[in-house]
Amino acid sequence: MISSENIYTLLTPLVLLFIILELIFCLWYKKDYISFPEAIANFGTMLASQTVNVLVAAGVYAVYGYLWENFRLIDTIVMNWFTYLLLLVGIDFIFYWVHRWGHSINIMWAAHSPHHSAQEMNFLVALRASVTQRLFAFFFFWPLTIIGFTPFDIYLVTAVHLFIAFLHHTECVPKLWGWIEYIFTTPSSHRVHHGVNFKYLDKNFGEFLIIWDRMFGSYEEETDKVVYGMYGQAHTWNPVIINFHYYHILWKDAAATANRWDKIRIWFMPVGWRPADLPPKPTFEEITLASQQKIQTFPFPGAKSYLVPAAAFGIILMLLVISPASTLSTAQRVVLSILLWHFVINWAGILEGKPWLFVSEMIRIIIALPVVIVFCGLTEKPLLLALCIAYHLFCLVRTIQFHIRPSQF
Repeated sequence: MISSENIYTLLTPLVLLFIILELIFCLWYKKDYISFPEAIANFGTMLASQTVNVLVAAGVYAVYGYLWENFRLIDTIVMNWFTYLLLLVGIDFIFYWVHRWGHSINIMWAAHSPHHSAQEMNFLVALRASVTQRLFAFFFFWPLTIIGFTPFDIYLVTAVHLFIAFLHHTECVPKLWGWIEYIFTTPSSHRVHHGVNFKYLDKNFGEFLIIWDRMFGSYEEETDKVVYGMYGQAHTWNPVIINFHYYHILWKDAAATANRWDKIRIWFMPVGWRPADLPPKPTFEEITLASQQKIQTFPFPGAKSYLVPAAAFGIILMLLVISPASTLSTAQRVVLSILLWHFVINWAGILEGKPWLFVSEMIRIIIALPVVIVFCGLTEKPLLLALCIAYHLFCLVRTIQFHIRPSQF
């Protein structure tokens, strides 16, 4: 049974606090670790992905619940600090291999690669996870139910594990003391994992403990300056393309090959494999700090003043969707999830100065305003009703201004 509190709802304020602290650090010390367009793209990708986590949670409780009820080896595991720590270590060990396979098997790289498409390293990058990555991870945690851990405890501790992983995504923390770097995954070791430097590729998969990498030969120390990103990435801020870019590549190859067996096995072959009747994958020269081409787009003038309050409104929509305490029905959560996806796709249109943005955002405003008012019962909350109407009028005016004043391109 799902707890009355969604762990992600509880962790969200803490995540936002760390993001704010990192922003303050970068402003105070004049560090260019965070760019506005990528930050908004990361944030929008996270908001959209969280709507899918609700479905993942439902699947976890259904499947894992069946396994736990019928096949557990230990009838009752008393949960205390020690057993929770054991569960965390078990999750970390399984995730090490899931993470490693995510860099070596085509379909799993398709799920994981959106996270690596970020060209920076900051807490907002930690939020840039694909809508399918969590689903793939939960395909592999089921042995923990056989041992006797409940679905609730597995879901709870995986959320804590995810928060620990969030803390690694920063350049603000230098290398730590030797024994910490030797045992635990730190920002330094995880920066290596995100590097496209050839010496850093496919290294440091651990999320809580780095000892797995040391044991299984995938550890690399941070020495050279890390260059972030991935080879063959999509140059866009659109969360749909970010999420499904590599799936699209695989789909095109599967459609192009004449071999029916290759149409199936391409999804499960090593990354870079192509059917024999297609040209081999192109080789890439090493991306360096000097040769790296950062994503460059031409936003509408005044995009920042539009997208900052939009991000705040997006958080509210996300919490309404994912919080069990919300009074929304399942159908209403689905509708708001669709609206949230539309919302963050339009953010990309603003950041990229797309001509379709005007019509798309006008449609969103016309639909979203009455939907939010009705679903949230704002007619009985005058202050919130006034704020909601004022925000959408602001969106309306600014969208018209975007149309009158085209992009900087």
